[in-house]
Amino acid sequence: MAQRRVQNMEATSCLDAHHSKDSYVFKIVLLGSSSVGKSSLAYRYVKKDFRDSLPTVGCSFFTHILSLDNATIKLEIWDTAGQEKYHSVCHLYYRGANAAILVYDITKKESFEKAKVWLRELEKEFLHDEIIIVLVGNKLDLSAEREVTLQEAKDFAVTKSMLYMETSAKTNHQVTELFSVLAHELLKQEQQNEKPSHTTHRMKSNIDLRETRFNKIKCCQK
Repeated sequence: MAQRRVQNMEATSCLDAHHSKDSYVFKIVLLGSSSVGKSSLAYRYVKKDFRDSLPTVGCSFFTHILSLDNATIKLEIWDTAGQEKYHSVCHLYYRGANAAILVYDITKKESFEKAKVWLRELEKEFLHDEIIIVLVGNKLDLSAEREVTLQEAKDFAVTKSMLYMETSAKTNHQVTELFSVLAHELLKQEQQNEKPSHTTHRMKSNIDLRETRFNKIKCCQK
């Protein structure tokens, strides 16, 4: 895995070792067709607001810090362009990613098929256990216009060992849960891969810029 632990983090002069936490940075890329809501999902999660975005040019970048279990996690969220003309360069943005969110619009079957293309691109760059992938059906607020059934999407996610969730950036349905679940999975995988000899290199800090607590969340929309 390409997880990276924070190398530099500002600290106050009153560090308390009893309340210090391990710090991690994880890179997440958002992939999918144009207008499926990738930018809106990132903006909703980070800015706590909804915005209809113009098509992304190249790549946009967001960061978010949360506290989870005994760790402080910084998520670097890379929102890639969905237009076909940028497809050939997008792989430059998702190299070194720890996780990918494949987004499609549940009201457009074509965007679901395009998500499968993005998946094939990821499979060229990463081994199976090198990256966590979440398939996300966005625009659940338009469920009356659905072209991709819930079962169809869930079945595809299972066959490819992906997590699955349906969201609405507009109504904020399961947006926070999406990133929280992903952060939890990334942290769990990182801790499982750590060796005892690495513990001496961990940065300790009592900084907690944003507190996020949640119980175990099921990743599939019921």
